[in-house]
Amino acid sequence: MSLINSAFKETKNKKRPALLTYTVAGDNNKKKSLEILKSIAKYADICEIGFPHNTPIADGGQIQSSAYRALKNGIKIKDVFSIVKDFKKSKQSKPVILMGYYNMIYQYGDNNFINICKKFGVDGLIVVDLPYPENKKFAKKCKKKGISFIQLVSPTTSSSRIKKIIKDSHDMVYYISMLSTTGGKLKVSSKKILERYRKIKNINKNKNIVIGFGITEKTIASLKKADGLVVGSALCKEITKSLKKRQNPVTNVTNIVRRLRNKII
Repeated sequence: MSLINSAFKETKNKKRPALLTYTVAGDNNKKKSLEILKSIAKYADICEIGFPHNTPIADGGQIQSSAYRALKNGIKIKDVFSIVKDFKKSKQSKPVILMGYYNMIYQYGDNNFINICKKFGVDGLIVVDLPYPENKKFAKKCKKKGISFIQLVSPTTSSSRIKKIIKDSHDMVYYISMLSTTGGKLKVSSKKILERYRKIKNINKNKNIVIGFGITEKTIASLKKADGLVVGSALCKEITKSLKKRQNPVTNVTNIVRRLRNKII
């Protein structure tokens, strides 16, 4: 069983959703980013790490600010892998999912990139600009190496398309809750999001479906019937806030993740 599936199995046994956190690798520098990751892993079930990128597709202002700080401090792809390596070496058992864009992978070459991911302990990949079915070949290469390729579905994805995506999905499917960039205010009710979630879940009850976008301390409890919930912009926002106030982002971000975890127990 993969580490990602093990995480979901554990949270389901505890009758709560998995908490997935998202932070940008290298924000605001490599050392501090690793410290934040190690600290929040005490409360997160799965850790998503974003590649800093200067032309994001769906990332809102909070995540863009995090990416800008990382890029400004010279964070490269090799540094992202180094952070994952050091995190895994610290005997962390939490799964790590890298989130980025295909042009980075293309420059490395598919096989080379996947091999590096395997070498440093990456458990899953989200490639935002490589949609289904164009991602099928790459996803198969990931699966052969034991790396989960995470498919995305949105409120506008048709039922027939969702069925195909779920059939070809690996350990989990990421449901984008609303038509917005990350960090936006929840534009639809939790009830409607869960209704859509259940329709997706009913296609294959064995697949882990997580919900992302618009999830904060205020909204997370209302969505805790999902298999998993992703929080990213709220954490990036706290890092920005902490740095402006010259406070320790490690402590402040960890406190948020702890409170998020308590709201879904």
